[in-house]
Amino acid sequence: MSQTTTITVTGMTCGHCAQAVTGELSAVSGVTDVAVDLRAGAASPVTITSDAALDPAAVRAAVAEAGYAVAT
Repeated sequence: MSQTTTITVTGMTCGHCAQAVTGELSAVSGVTDVAVDLRAGAASPVTITSDAALDPAAVRAAVAEAGYAVAT
């Protein structure tokens, strides 16, 4: 059964930013879909669908690898 996790990512300003985050998160084990609701100039919600519960550290690391941060 799939699970949905929503995080908020700061620093994204354009479609390229969203693509970078999507690409890194898609590479996390178990992730089946990533949807970014880009809000330029504000924190953007990112919905992640996965096969099982995600490791929060792996999600944060993927977002950081793309050059952004998960809002706390």
